[in-house]
Amino acid sequence: MVSSPAPQRIRKLPQERREEILAEASRIALAEGLERITLRAVAERLGVRPGLISHYFPAAEDLVIEAFVRAVSEEREELFPAEGSPLGRMAHLIARVEGESAHGLSRLWLNARHMSRFSPPLSQALQAQEYLDRTRLTELIDDGVASGDFFVADPLDACIRILVAVDGVGAYVNNLGAFDYEAFTRFVTDVAEWSLGVTDGSLRAAVDRTREAS
Repeated sequence: MVSSPAPQRIRKLPQERREEILAEASRIALAEGLERITLRAVAERLGVRPGLISHYFPAAEDLVIEAFVRAVSEEREELFPAEGSPLGRMAHLIARVEGESAHGLSRLWLNARHMSRFSPPLSQALQAQEYLDRTRLTELIDDGVASGDFFVADPLDACIRILVAVDGVGAYVNNLGAFDYEAFTRFVTDVAEWSLGVTDGSLRAAVDRTREAS
């Protein structure tokens, strides 16, 4: 009887392996929280030894921070599509943050803000990501002012109000049970309409169309 040869371990390129580790760590961050990211946890999911993870990330904190940055950066690209009118792009953003698909991201931001109290490097990373979000949203509002979709004297002012509304709704993401009052479920829409000077209901209607299409 001829025995089968033992399967050979595939040796991946360093950059490919590093990306694989970060991708798995970011999935853990979104699904379970930053505290769950350990060298052992990532190694077990990838079927490798913890020593391989520590080779790329000698400090577990570095892996946690990079996983957070990766997760929120990928979500940012989902929140801010490049195509479409400013009104449609804003509607896409609002429909997403008001929907259940944003719960993982909301939990991650809450988690990171809490942990950043005890980790200056994480705090710096968090502030950098907040800056990028403000920049993208302000650019979107600028586009809407130029197109006549929005009526805003200070786009950054409107941006801050909308992001505070997003964070305010996200603060309740860990509550058990549904809270279905429209004053809560449409809070971001209401604040955005007020902040952007959209008084004809066109933004709410665009959000509804976006939800129906998804």
